Amino acid sequence: MKILSALTTLCLLSMAGLAQSQIFTPVAQNEARLKNLVSKYELQYNAEIEGLPSKYKADYKEIYKSRWENIKSVFDKKEVYTSPAAQQYLDAVVSEIVKSNPVLKDYQLNCYFSRSGVPNASYIGEGIILFNMGLFQRLDNESEVAFILCHEIAHYILKHTDNSIQRHVSIMNSDAVQDELRKIKKADYGKREAVEKLTKGITFNSRRHSRDHESQADSMGVALLLNTRFNPGGATKTLAILDDIDKDSLDIEACLRKELNVPAYPFQNRWITKNTGLLGGQAKLKKDEKLEDSLKTHPDCKARIALLEPMIANAGGRQDFLVNKEVFDSLRKTFKYEIVEYAFAVDNYTYSLHYTLMLMQQYPKDPYLVTQIGRIMNACYTAQKTHTLGKFIDLPAPYQPANYNVLLQFIQNLYLEDFAGISYNYLKAHATQLNSYPGFQHELNLSTKYNLQ
Repeated sequence: MKILSALTTLCLLSMAGLAQSQIFTPVAQNEARLKNLVSKYELQYNAEIEGLPSKYKADYKEIYKSRWENIKSVFDKKEVYTSPAAQQYLDAVVSEIVKSNPVLKDYQLNCYFSRSGVPNASYIGEGIILFNMGLFQRLDNESEVAFILCHEIAHYILKHTDNSIQRHVSIMNSDAVQDELRKIKKADYGKREAVEKLTKGITFNSRRHSRDHESQADSMGVALLLNTRFNPGGATKTLAILDDIDKDSLDIEACLRKELNVPAYPFQNRWITKNTGLLGGQAKLKKDEKLEDSLKTHPDCKARIALLEPMIANAGGRQDFLVNKEVFDSLRKTFKYEIVEYAFAVDNYTYSLHYTLMLMQQYPKDPYLVTQIGRIMNACYTAQKTHTLGKFIDLPAPYQPANYNVLLQFIQNLYLEDFAGISYNYLKAHATQLNSYPGFQHELNLSTKYNLQ
């Protein structure tokens, strides 16, 4: 019995070690399903176009067409995550909300995980709600997931987007605006600037709701949440998370110096300085606080929390988890990797590198992440050699987070041979441990070839 017990313990330890060393493998996207979904929603869109008001119909059609093109691009770019397990989990959370709110049974709710790393969720039209992986992986429990879904459902059933479109069309066709446009048309100079100034405050943006709309969606979202068995405290906890979500806390320079400093190819200060580089460097970027506030992903969170606290003050006996805590935890970890992969897949190498470095702070020497750094450097080398690197990277700018600007400047400062040298020597330093990892040898071979050219 002791021998059997020892063998059992040894097996369990071996299995635990294997689980801890499991390597991330991106989920293959189901392209047939994505195409079917596009066809389904295109039918809805066409029916919606037919039902638009006859007055100013051309203006309405132009905006709804733009919104449809955005929806279609989400599927065409494979942004929607097609993992059956992940979709089943999300559907289960939505089901908990719907069964507790009979009013929702008349609505076609279609919720999907988006592979975007942007910490957001959005109602994009045609009954579609996108829950970005970049937001989900920052949450602590299902009650927070449920509140975000309730909030986006509220935007849908309150018709915030449709009402904004109607308001935009009405204002643009008002006598006052049309009179101004006629005057601008007769002017000899500065027509474009005058039109931009006139329309600045009334330009329609399907991705952003007004601050009044956000408060309305919060209130209705909490009302929906209170009808469920989820902990309504998830609402205020979510807003507290969102209040800090745009803060740029990662020291990118320290990460770059630590990760890319290998004995055979030491980190060079010129890679990180602001007055060098292929494009002449980048001057010190002036911080624009007004711009920073206007671009904040989730504004007014403290004020929104204060409005919701009285609504949830006396609600007790609820649960943080109703569906499956283990799946929730598993998805959180998987999504951290998926956003790295997706940023690379949609040709944004700098975002992918940024997410990679962030994740390395939690999982140093992770085989996928190490390989990904070599993969990004190799891809940058190829693009630089064909003079197309600008298509795959962001540029330093005042509206970018400060530490992300450091990363962007780093890429700007590298010469062709730097991309090859960094990739080859970095991967070579990890070869002993990672030679058996799928994909590693391919990137090492590429970097060896590039380093010899």
